[in-house]
Amino acid sequence: MMSTVFVVDDHPVVRDGVTLLLRSDPTLTVIGSAESGQAAVGQIAQLRPDLILLDLRLPDMLAPEVICELRKVHPAGKIVVFTAHADHHGITASLDAGANGALVKDVAGTDLSAALRQVLRGERVIDPRIEPHHIERSDALARSGLTRREYEVIRYAAQGRTNPEIAESTGLTRNTVKTYLQSALHKLGARNRVEAIVKASEAGLL
Repeated sequence: MMSTVFVVDDHPVVRDGVTLLLRSDPTLTVIGSAESGQAAVGQIAQLRPDLILLDLRLPDMLAPEVICELRKVHPAGKIVVFTAHADHHGITASLDAGANGALVKDVAGTDLSAALRQVLRGERVIDPRIEPHHIERSDALARSGLTRREYEVIRYAAQGRTNPEIAESTGLTRNTVKTYLQSALHKLGARNRVEAIVKASEAGLL
């Protein structure tokens, strides 16, 4: 069965190159592309591709922001971040935001196809050249059972921010922040925010 791919990259040569690389694979077809995060969100909401290949650095949005928006408009789509830099700090944030994989851009055509097919089967694919410490936190988050929002609230709490300050930074209401914090405490087995921060740190989350 044919799977559809959408490419988000601000460099035309990359968009064209991916299309050419995947042309030899009868199971994958590129159905569209965009050069910015905003354009991608709009098109993907309409086209609903099976997989989105997302550049880590776009002119208008950070990849984690794009991923959050894509999860709202097309939650079923698989997302793979595509980067020229194997040690870029945005890889961890993208995985934390819900990306299903991360690949380095000079990956060979056959390797790219194989990696994308793995992701489409439900596997998590990380290019072996990507620095291990960039995925450790994401793995720790998966093990902890915390959602992205719960983790975000705990991270702000660890910075010494109060609930009202966290609410202002995240755009959430104070009650919602309190709910996320209580849920995170429960999952971490902590009685208060200080204990939660200690446990989150011990788990490799902070």
